[in-house]
Amino acid sequence: MEINEVGTSSGTLFAPISIGDFLKAHEKNNPSEDTKEYRAASEQAVQTKKSGAVCSQCGSPIWAVGTATVGWNGCFTCITGEADCSEDYEIDSVCF
Repeated sequence: MEINEVGTSSGTLFAPISIGDFLKAHEKNNPSEDTKEYRAASEQAVQTKKSGAVCSQCGSPIWAVGTATVGWNGCFTCITGEADCSEDYEIDSVCF
């Protein structure tokens, strides 16, 4: 399977993943977490990014995966403190 990567404003690349595959992996790795609640947060974060939301800290486009996890509109760097997202996922429908 070929992975097409998408860039961030810092020039690094996410690995795209479908929301279904991401949620399956998240559920497997976080069995005690409320799956329905996280699914709703993930779907909301995707819609929020599609509507043009930006990071509340720096104004860059939000990272939907991270926003769903932390509960606030944030970009990869502001959420993680890192610049290299090459080993991290973003939902494929909002990789732009």
